[in-house]
Amino acid sequence: MSDLLSTRPRLIALLLLAGAAGALGAAVTFQYRDGLPPCELCHWQRWAHAAAIGLLLPAPLALTGQRARGMLLALGGTAFLAGAGIALFHVGVEEHWWQGLSACSVSGPAPDSIEALRAQILGAPLVRCDEIQWSLAGLSMAAWNMVLSLGLALLAFATAWAGYRRRNA
Repeated sequence: MSDLLSTRPRLIALLLLAGAAGALGAAVTFQYRDGLPPCELCHWQRWAHAAAIGLLLPAPLALTGQRARGMLLALGGTAFLAGAGIALFHVGVEEHWWQGLSACSVSGPAPDSIEALRAQILGAPLVRCDEIQWSLAGLSMAAWNMVLSLGLALLAFATAWAGYRRRNA
């Protein structure tokens, strides 16, 4: 396996790009085809995948040198790791292990007029972060995203490390 990681970093970069694009594609499909709008933390997780795509996009190109490719893989892995951290936080909010962000819930004083009530309703999030909208095998979308993001981060870091070791052997 280590030989594959060090000899095929372009292929691994393409797999990582496919993983991030697949995660974004699945999220958009769930949103528009299945009618599951994202909460605030879901949007944050999407940004992590988008960052990974932006960082990894030049990695498979022939113009990218080995050292630069390794750096891009490590940076992409960092974006995936950040996404896994956001997903872990989201899972904790869903499971009520800790409090979510103020952007994820309605809070504040009770409205004292119709105008204040209207403003509170219109300013409220459409989807709460602490409610699981969909699950598979007992895991929410955030939990599945955490598993995927951790796997992609490990693959990116392992490939960057294998390339580094091969260059410095």
